[in-house]
Amino acid sequence: MDKINIICVDDEREVLESVSRDLEYFSDMFNIEECESAFECLELLEEFDAQQEYVALIISDHIMPEKSGVELLTEVAQDSRFLGTKKLLLTGLATQADTIRAINNAKLDNFLEKVWDPNELLQMVKELVTEFILEKGIDYEPFIEKLDSTTLYRMLNQA
Repeated sequence: MDKINIICVDDEREVLESVSRDLEYFSDMFNIEECESAFECLELLEEFDAQQEYVALIISDHIMPEKSGVELLTEVAQDSRFLGTKKLLLTGLATQADTIRAINNAKLDNFLEKVWDPNELLQMVKELVTEFILEKGIDYEPFIEKLDSTTLYRMLNQA
């Protein structure tokens, strides 16, 4: 089975732990990683690239010291090694201009405001991971119980 990673980035430890707890549903099939800064995330991406592992999704806070979530996700979007990696901005402090910049420059796949509904986050992640697996041509069968059936059906029937 291909190794698929989901990275959560937030400078607040409690928020990071909360996101990881909400994503525990995926932990038996996907590797959930926590990063407390954009720089830590970029280092982890280098490791995953060197190990030829997939990064299906990055969930990032926006307001962080040194480098914002929008800057991080924009950098990832511009890196050809991570084409197809899904990006979700999770923040309570982004302005409308920040959000527009994230959508345009970071090719943001989704946006969720803090405080989020854990079920809504879970559903978004299911959909984004399903899209990633199908777009990359990864055999989805081993992961099927964690994927979104509606997204799976829609994408398989588009081909």
